[in-house]
Amino acid sequence: MSAQNSKGIQTLLDAEREAQKIVQKAREYRTQRVKDARHEAQKEIDHYRQQKDDEFKKFEKEHTSGNKKAEEDARKDADEQVNEIKSAGQKSGDKVIDDLLRVVTDVKPEVPDRVAAPPKA
Repeated sequence: MSAQNSKGIQTLLDAEREAQKIVQKAREYRTQRVKDARHEAQKEIDHYRQQKDDEFKKFEKEHTSGNKKAEEDARKDADEQVNEIKSAGQKSGDKVIDDLLRVVTDVKPEVPDRVAAPPKA
């Protein structure tokens, strides 16, 4: 009977080892599937990101071309106005300086009206 018990115990141990192998293979399979799923998800994310980047670049290209033209027009207008101001300054700059110096150096003191009038009694 001892040999039969021993054989039964050995069969149970073999079955337990076989079950552990099956469980280990299942864990490895699950781990591999998780890794594969992460890899596939990352590929999808990268593809989606690239697609959205391309859409943004296209949108940006379509809408910034008008801005460049507007910037160029504004720059031309500003340059023209600066040139007009410079030419006006060159034409009448000496006269303006002379007028300013004359007004500053020729002081004509005047008494304000409210101080000059005697108080009414």
